[in-house]
Amino acid sequence: MADILSSKVIKRSVTIAGHTTSVSIEEPFWEALKRLAQAQKRPLANLIADIDERRGTNLSSALRLYVLDELQPK
Repeated sequence: MADILSSKVIKRSVTIAGHTTSVSIEEPFWEALKRLAQAQKRPLANLIADIDERRGTNLSSALRLYVLDELQPK
């Protein structure tokens, strides 16, 4: 668990609706986001674009909140 608590924020470039932007997100969240996109059988960029359209906060935070919500028991 100590390793995950030391995860550094990594800046990544993503293309949303034809424009490039950057998000700063820890590796464990990024990996979870990729797994969620794969489970939904959709490109990661498509999932991020959908989150971007629905967000009420900055994109990096919205991505983390999406992952948290998706991984919570329903």
